[in-house]
Amino acid sequence: MTKLNIFRLVLILVLSYLSDRANGRVNFKGVDEKLKQLNKPAVKTIQSEDGDIIDCVDIYKQPAFDHPVLKNHVIQMKPSFKLKEEKLGTTSLSSKLVVSQTWQKSGSCPDGTVPIRRIQRKDLLRVKSIGRFGKKPQEIVSKSNTTNLKKGLYPSNNTTQVALPTIVNRSAANLVTLGYNYIGAKGDINVWNPNVAADDEFTTAQIWLKAGPGDNFESLETGWTVNPQLYGDRRTRLFAYWTKDSYKSTGCFDLTCSGFVHTNPDVALGAAIEPVSSEFGQQYHVTLVMYMDPQTSNWWLKFGADVPIGYWPAASLMFYLNHSSTLVEWGGQVYSTNVKKTPHTKTAMGSGQFASGLFGNACFIQNPNIVDFSLSLKYPEWVGTWADDYYCYTAYNYQKSYGTLPIFYFGGPGQNPNCP
Repeated sequence: MTKLNIFRLVLILVLSYLSDRANGRVNFKGVDEKLKQLNKPAVKTIQSEDGDIIDCVDIYKQPAFDHPVLKNHVIQMKPSFKLKEEKLGTTSLSSKLVVSQTWQKSGSCPDGTVPIRRIQRKDLLRVKSIGRFGKKPQEIVSKSNTTNLKKGLYPSNNTTQVALPTIVNRSAANLVTLGYNYIGAKGDINVWNPNVAADDEFTTAQIWLKAGPGDNFESLETGWTVNPQLYGDRRTRLFAYWTKDSYKSTGCFDLTCSGFVHTNPDVALGAAIEPVSSEFGQQYHVTLVMYMDPQTSNWWLKFGADVPIGYWPAASLMFYLNHSSTLVEWGGQVYSTNVKKTPHTKTAMGSGQFASGLFGNACFIQNPNIVDFSLSLKYPEWVGTWADDYYCYTAYNYQKSYGTLPIFYFGGPGQNPNCP
């Protein structure tokens, strides 16, 4: 081999190494170790028609118990009480409840196990850092300005104005309530499949329960998302999320780290939900509830009519949320490094249409309820709308007539003539 050929070979190897390093694909040993940590031995395996592999894992061998503070945790199999619901007005949207996940067509998990979406090598190879797999990118807060919260008109005439920080790498269009202690929240979230323009961007429709200081808050979250980097496709998927330090290092989506205790054999976090809504066609929604069991301080997550999925053991994982939440949000979020700048991302929020489109066109959340220490679901005493990128995504709390509950609409297409 000539010196020139040797040089070329070395150059190719170096460039290949640098390329792999840039894409997080060098340490295959680390990838395999991470897969072994994430994927627990399966009692049964289900191959879903959408490409997912669902492992039915012994409930006592799930990832939650890898967390150091949960080594001796005793599983709470069901909540200690049922929430009451206060009747305050009505809503009359013709929307069907979504209770099915795609994988369920291909089989079911036996009692004593929980369904866990298997993480595959290709999932880890998509991320730049294996250590941050399953985690939301950290929020980048603008130091120059804040976004004012619009005051809601129902059901209180509270005139409070609140300044919320502008997040450089997020856009949001939310309904917000704060100022009290909340131990739960609920919402019927309209289900769509919006466009996500780039593989490293995502969009959500969700509920947040937050507490703690603004630069180091704790958050429990649930809803649906389209997140190609995490899941490897653009399907609409059910998710849960938690963080103790405002997305810096703790917490994750679904069961991609230890923390959330899964108890239900029929519902898989991170799995696709169906069907989805169509413009001016049949509308579908998913009902999601998070609430704290005051006897255990466990924050339960419920799906559908009244189906507990599992819980976050706040007494072990959290500090502020071990007592209550002080801020609740319902709405949508787009993550991208190309929000609030030109050119703006084309990643959509909600249905991809602005909130003014209303039912059948815009994404909605109806029955955005909170839970207080009366242990009842009720409409908040004060709400406000917040859209921090309002030429691209909007928010509108719409009350059709007196005696009916407002319905929160949100979303937008991202880049458009007014949002170049």
